Amino acid sequence: MQKELFNIENKVAFITGGGRGLGRQIAEAYASSGCHIAVCSRHLDQCEETAQYLEEKYGVKAKGYSCNIQSENEVNELVNQILSDFGQIDILVNNSGATWGAPVEEMPLEAWEKVMNVNLTGMFLVTKAVGKQMIERRSGKIINIGSVAGIKAEPPEVLNAIGYSTSKAAVHHFTKDLARKWARHQIYVNAIAPGFFPSKMTKHVLAERGEEIKKHNPLGRIGDDHALMGAALYFASPASDFVTGQVLAVDGGSTL
Repeated sequence: MQKELFNIENKVAFITGGGRGLGRQIAEAYASSGCHIAVCSRHLDQCEETAQYLEEKYGVKAKGYSCNIQSENEVNELVNQILSDFGQIDILVNNSGATWGAPVEEMPLEAWEKVMNVNLTGMFLVTKAVGKQMIERRSGKIINIGSVAGIKAEPPEVLNAIGYSTSKAAVHHFTKDLARKWARHQIYVNAIAPGFFPSKMTKHVLAERGEEIKKHNPLGRIGDDHALMGAALYFASPASDFVTGQVLAVDGGSTL
């Protein structure tokens, strides 16, 4: 029973920002379950290295692609290429993200716009392109990567990135709204809101305040390389077939 509930063998997952960090962790969780993997980011070398690693370790088909998800033309071309290479996309993980740390009164407009364009517009463009074939097939799992920053307001000493926080709150509502719109097509849309994990985005904050952040976390720690995998597998698999429009915080209890 458990194996059937979490079975994604021979499914195809497309993960944006999948060449490193949390995206790569999710890609590995899926590949270890027999799922074929397409990963993209602006850094083709990272995506190709990740794809090669997954193919060699787990024996699945995996390919890396380069894409600027802020460009509708590039997104549409990429999705068509993935469909040509794999035949279908069963699971979409919108993981690409950007941030910019600065006090509100000093944040440049271009910084705000960059964060919004990647975290929201890019997610919209990818979801729109992938969603069309999911609607045709009347099947699909979409997992958006939000953040606890979009659930609670942190003091500026911990997180001073209002564009990022605002965009992630919008990701959560996008998830709920789209889940309502596409439920009729048998497409499930859920979100994961990670707490603090080691990543390029959090490197500076954790270096300066990591011990204090751990001290205020109910579980007394930050996320590790495996903490997100279970939630990602749950939302991608039949185990979540009666769950849509939900935002799951994977944060050690920091939003309590």
